Amino acid sequence: MSTEILPVATPAQVRAYARRLTLRHPRALAVALGLHALAAVTGLVAPRLLGGLVEDVRAGGDGIDRAGLAIAGFVVAQGVLVRYAFYASARLGERVLADLREEFVDRVLELPLSTVERAGTGDLVARTSRDVDTLGTSVRHALPETLVALVTVALTAGALLLTGPLVALPCLVAVPLLWGGMRWYLPRARGGYLRENATWAEMTDGLAETVHGARTVEAFGLAGRRHARGDADIAATYAVERYTLGLRTVLFPVIELGFVLPVAATLLAGGWLYIHGMASLAQVTAATLYVQQLIGPVEILLTWLDELQLGGASLARLLGVGEVPPDRTPNGRRPAGERLTAGNVRYSYRPGEDVLHGVDLDLRPGERLAMVGPSGAGKSTLGRLLAGVDGPRSGSVTLGPAGRDGDPAAGERDEGTVPLVDLPLDELRGHVALVTQEHHVFRGTLRENLVMARPGASDADVRAVLEAVGWDGPDLDTVVGSGGATLSPAQAQQLALARLVLADPHTLVLDEATSLLDPRAARRLERSLAAVLSGRTVVAIAHRLHTAHDADRVAVVEDGRITELGTHDELIAEDGSYAALWSSWHGGEDGERDGDRDGGGNGGGNGGADGGGDPGENRGDAREPVRR
Repeated sequence: MSTEILPVATPAQVRAYARRLTLRHPRALAVALGLHALAAVTGLVAPRLLGGLVEDVRAGGDGIDRAGLAIAGFVVAQGVLVRYAFYASARLGERVLADLREEFVDRVLELPLSTVERAGTGDLVARTSRDVDTLGTSVRHALPETLVALVTVALTAGALLLTGPLVALPCLVAVPLLWGGMRWYLPRARGGYLRENATWAEMTDGLAETVHGARTVEAFGLAGRRHARGDADIAATYAVERYTLGLRTVLFPVIELGFVLPVAATLLAGGWLYIHGMASLAQVTAATLYVQQLIGPVEILLTWLDELQLGGASLARLLGVGEVPPDRTPNGRRPAGERLTAGNVRYSYRPGEDVLHGVDLDLRPGERLAMVGPSGAGKSTLGRLLAGVDGPRSGSVTLGPAGRDGDPAAGERDEGTVPLVDLPLDELRGHVALVTQEHHVFRGTLRENLVMARPGASDADVRAVLEAVGWDGPDLDTVVGSGGATLSPAQAQQLALARLVLADPHTLVLDEATSLLDPRAARRLERSLAAVLSGRTVVAIAHRLHTAHDADRVAVVEDGRITELGTHDELIAEDGSYAALWSSWHGGEDGERDGDRDGGGNGGGNGGADGGGDPGENRGDAREPVRR
């Protein structure tokens, strides 16, 4: 299965979203901009007063004290206004960032599971960590300070023009230099920062694979290859970061030169204008101070512009998550039954390379079906299609009333039969659920980890499902997950199976869901689950063949096809692939299986290694056997 990078939003989409998000709080935005404008206006008074003071001193005036007090008053007023302006900006920034984070979480939760798996963990982890942090810096600091700088520059330029157009002209000498530098920098920066974030995602993905698969790497002597992968990822990241650093080493000297030239030009030109009687000393002084005062906001503007480019690239990646097309198209129809049927199903991870080839399977409601076969035969892929995680490339997987005369496709023609990909995800999980050997323990209490499957569940319900899975871990109020009590891999599997029982779907697809338990513990868990899962349809992808022995039917999957289908006894009598598999496994497992059978039946055999099922005939209970 190839790795795909999730989409990235276009610049137009980024600008539209940023504008929409900012204008979502118009009152807070108006207050922040108004305070900054007032602060900038009060800051413009001092240079004008200083210009007049210089003129007074030259003329021998005596207004120095009054001018000094006025300047001090405006400086204090500016300080107070700046304080509250930045406070208002910070509050607005946090509100905007909170909105963005909530929307991003919603987008991530709406991602099709198949898309997430194809993209790999690295890209999504990089977006949820590095990109969110980068955007947080931009929203908290770069964006408000850039807005402040723009307001200050506009007002200062206006004050400079009012002082005298002639003394204002020299400051324009820096405009061509700064405009040319930014025109060169901006088109290169966006692509560079997008590549930088993408290489970080690749590096994160590679490191995560190496850490999570450390035992496999050691067992198969893959350390050299993983080192080479890591070195290549780091080299790619270094190359892109060197490129973006090179952009900054060109931009920043241009900016610094653009700061020096206007001040020098204003002093020289102003002196020439004063000598020729075309400007007063007060005008030259005020103009020079205004130009000097422009350096601060322009420097902030250009400095944070680089951060805004990085934040824009991060925002494009975060918004791109929402551009992933849905993998299902709910049509409002509801299935009229719980019979799961696959008809002529084909599926491929890469175009032109099918891994399932025309699979037909008609599941009888309430039966236990075990899927066995060699690794890579397509068992897990078929299980994912039966659970509605993926949709078939062709053919259909439907839920509805029973077919006619054993025809797997007959139910598809009946009214009330709905393809799984036409069901909304929340409704689908009420019908069919998939549990694998990969589980996640969320940060929170054990109770919170369980009731997410059924929010209205009572403590009695929760304790009942824990008892059903033979729970031997901490109590309900214990905090588990990151920073809390550590659960063993076996306890994490028990927790996942308890969630499944609490969710109460009609059909279960269990993909080696108890593989982390030792064989005897797995058998005990299967027996415990048997009564709870009684009457439900269970598809168990088995790696321990006692699952197949106890199931109602066994499907042998080879090379993406179901090559044998029948009861355990029927397949043994046929002396085909299943019989050979059973013979090779049976020789070394007699003691374990005899002990299990003597222990009172397995019931969960359909779960087998995958946990769960309902007891069948001659398996230690009095329930009527499922008809085969």
